[in-house]
This record gives sequence, structure tokens and C-alpha cells, in this order.
Amino acid sequence: MGKVMAMEERKNNRGRSHNIILENREKLSVSGVEHVNSFNNELILVETVAGVLTIKGEELDVNKLNLEDGNVIIEGKIHSMTYSERDSFGSKGSSFLGKLFK
Repeated sequence: MGKVMAMEERKNNRGRSHNIILENREKLSVSGVEHVNSFNNELILVETVAGVLTIKGEELDVNKLNLEDGNVIIEGKIHSMTYSERDSFGSKGSSFLGKLFK
């Protein structure tokens, strides 16, 4: 039952807006966040209403996360940000992370 409720919440969240503010490649503010899938100091995967956002950099840190409001603040040296569709994130065959690190 929990999965059904989570899916319904995500459908409702799709009406949210999604914005990114990058300040001096050191502070990233993202709205429209549904879930932080994984993170370490070089890679963060954020599921947003617009798709999965992959953030690469150095010394990355998730400073503030509020899933109720759908906001996250990430600090560190940002090298790149890339979107992918949710379908590719959990696709069969090779994993998303496997494709990412090829």
C-alpha cells in the first residue's frame, strides 16, 4: 500500500515547478525535487518532476533537503548537470550507474 501512496504523491507533484539556481559553480539550489536517489562527494542523483538530474563535481554535499517543499541545496565544485528520463534510471539490462560510468 505504501508504494501506491508514493506513486500517487509523485503524480500530484508533477504539477510543481522545477527550477535550478547555480551560484558561482559552488552552490546549487533545486526545486521540484521528489527524491535524492544517491549521493557521494563526486556524484548526486536527484529525482525531480522534470526527470532524474545527475550532478557531478568535487566535494559535493547535500546541505539542505526538504522533500515536503521539494527543495535541495547542494554545495561543492559543480562540474556538470545532466537530465535523463526516469525510464532509463531503472531500466532492465545495464543499470543507470553502469551506463553513467562507461
